[in-house]
Amino acid sequence: MRSWNGVAPLGAADWARILPATEIVFVSDLTGSGVDWQTTTGRDDETTIRMLRVIRRKPARTVSPYYGKRPAE
Repeated sequence: MRSWNGVAPLGAADWARILPATEIVFVSDLTGSGVDWQTTTGRDDETTIRMLRVIRRKPARTVSPYYGKRPAE
């Protein structure tokens, strides 16, 4: 997989860190948008959950070795 800017590829541990961070930003009232998600992004929850599921599936093979573990290289 490539990095967000398309230049340097990210390692598996980086993707394993990015994925839960993305999920937390979506659901957490403490560290993310939580119940204010639609106000913050202009996207409703249903649309965003579908996008999040697509995003989660893309690096699945890359991050699967880190399931249940702390991602460290």
